[in-house]
Amino acid sequence: MENREDLHSILPYLPLVIRSSSLYWPPRVVEALKAMSEGPSHSQVDSGEVLWQAISDMRRFLSFSTLSPFASHGYAFFFDELIDEKESKRWFDEIIPALSRLLLQLPSLLEVHFKNADSIVSGIKTGLRLLDSHQAGIVFLSQELIGAILACSFFCLFPVANRGAKNLPDINFDHLFASLYESYSESQESKIRCLMHYFERLCYCLPTGIVSFERKILPTEYHNSSDSAPDTDFWSKSDISLCAFKVHSSGLIEDQPGNALEVDFANKYLGGGSLSRGCVQEEIRFMINPELIAGMLFLPRMDDNEAIEIVGVERYSCYTGYASSFRFAGDYIDKKAMDPFKRRRTKIVAIDALCAPKMRHFKETCLLREINKALCGFLNCSKSWQHQNIFIDKGDNEIQLARNDRDFGLLVTETTESQEVPLYDVEMILVRDFYVEEVDCMDHEDDGVATGNWGCGVFGGDPELKATIQWLAASQTRRPFISYYTFGVEALQNLDQVTKWILSHKWTVGDLWSMMLEYSAQRLYKQTNRGFFSWLLPSLATTNTAIQPP
Repeated sequence: MENREDLHSILPYLPLVIRSSSLYWPPRVVEALKAMSEGPSHSQVDSGEVLWQAISDMRRFLSFSTLSPFASHGYAFFFDELIDEKESKRWFDEIIPALSRLLLQLPSLLEVHFKNADSIVSGIKTGLRLLDSHQAGIVFLSQELIGAILACSFFCLFPVANRGAKNLPDINFDHLFASLYESYSESQESKIRCLMHYFERLCYCLPTGIVSFERKILPTEYHNSSDSAPDTDFWSKSDISLCAFKVHSSGLIEDQPGNALEVDFANKYLGGGSLSRGCVQEEIRFMINPELIAGMLFLPRMDDNEAIEIVGVERYSCYTGYASSFRFAGDYIDKKAMDPFKRRRTKIVAIDALCAPKMRHFKETCLLREINKALCGFLNCSKSWQHQNIFIDKGDNEIQLARNDRDFGLLVTETTESQEVPLYDVEMILVRDFYVEEVDCMDHEDDGVATGNWGCGVFGGDPELKATIQWLAASQTRRPFISYYTFGVEALQNLDQVTKWILSHKWTVGDLWSMMLEYSAQRLYKQTNRGFFSWLLPSLATTNTAIQPP
C-alpha cells in the first residue's frame, strides 16, 4: 500500500487490521455487518436495544473495552421511544443496512484514499494521518470516506484505549446517547436528530466532494523575539492599517453570504462537547456540519500557537435556538460553490480562547496569548498553503515564506531599495494536472473573517477586548474586513460607532494594541472600572473631542 508511514500513524486509532499491506475488518465483524446490511430479517436488529447488543458484540470481536454503561439505554431510548414507530422502522429497514454497507467498504475506501492522497496536490502530503501537536500539515478526505468514518462513530467501533495518551478527543457516539438517557433534554435530542438527518441524507445520496483539515502553527522564524510567538514589542510597532469592520446586530456566522473565514469558538480539544452534553457555538456547528467530527479522529488538542482550519464541509440541517433552547429544524440544502479541489467554499477555523475568570484576561500575557492564537487562525493559508509574510521587515533583501516543516515548496521574491515585488499579486497552485491562478488574492472580498463573541460565554472573556483582539489579528494578517456578529450583547451596542471612529482617525494595529494594553493595565490595578470602549472614547456621544492615539 502507498503511504505506509501515514497508514501506520493512524492505524492504532482505527478498528481495522492490516495483513500483507491490506486493510481488513476482522471476519466476525464482517459477518455482523453483512447481516445488518441485509436488514432486520437477517440480523434481527430491529430496535435500539438490539442495535446496542450488535454494537457490543462487534466491539467484543475487536477485543475493545466496554463503553459508557448508559449508552445502551440511550440508544434504546432514542430509537424505541423518542422517534415514532414509522421513523424507527425506516431506520432499521433502510438506514442501518445502508450504513452497514458503507462500513464494509471502509477498508477499500481507505486503500483508495492512501493510493491517491499525494496526487491531489503535487509535492504536498495530504493522506490521513495523526496530525500531532507541533506538526503542521493538511489532510484531504472525500465526503464518502468521512461518511464511513462517522458511521464507524455511530456504531462505536473506534478503539478508545490509546486516545487519551495522544490528547485526542472521543469520537464514538456512546457518550452522546448516554447523556440523552442520563439527563434528557430537548436540546440533546435535537443534537442527535441533526446527526441522524445527516445519515439519512448520506444513505440516499452519497456526496462526492472533498474536505480538507489543516493544523496551522504560528511561524516563529521572522519575528524579532526569542519567544514562541510575537511579543508586545512586535504588536506595538506594527504600522499595518486596521481593516474594515462590519457590525451585524442580527444574523449568524454560518449564514454569512460570502466565503469569508468563519470562526469556530473552539475547545482546545476539537469539537468540545459535541459528542457529549455541550450545546453552544462549536457544538451546534458540529451538529449542522457533521463532517467536522471527522477531524476529531486524527487531530489532537491545540497548543497556544496552533489553530485548525477546515474547508469544504457541507451543511445538512437547519436549527433554532442556542444552548438549552437549541432545536433541530429540518433539512438544509447547501448551495455553496466548489473550489478547484472539489471542496465547498466554506472555510472554518477553530481557535480556542483562554478560560479567563475575573481579572485574568487583563494580564499582558493573556492578551498576547489570545491575539497570537487569533493571528494563527486568521493566517491566509487556504490558497497557497504557505503562511503570509507578516513577520519580515520591509528592508529584507530576500523574502521567504514560513514553511513550518511542510514540503509545500517556496515562494521567493527579491526586493531592491527602489522597488518591492509583492509576494501575493499572483499565486500559482498545482491542482492535479493543471494550474489555478489566483490574482490579487489579498484584496479579494471573500478573504475576510466572520466572527463574534469568541471566548465570551462560559469562558468569561471580555466582549470589548475580544472584539478588538480579533480585529487586530485580522488586520495584521491583511484580511480585507472582519464581519462581527454581536448576538445582542449589550457591551457591544456601541461597537459600530467605536470602530468607525477609530478607522476615521487612521489608527494602525500598533496604535490600537498600545491603547488596549494601557487600558488593561488600569483595569488590572483598579485604576478604572469602565469598559474599554467608554474608556477609549470618554465622549462617545461627541466623538470629535475624543482622545487621539499615542
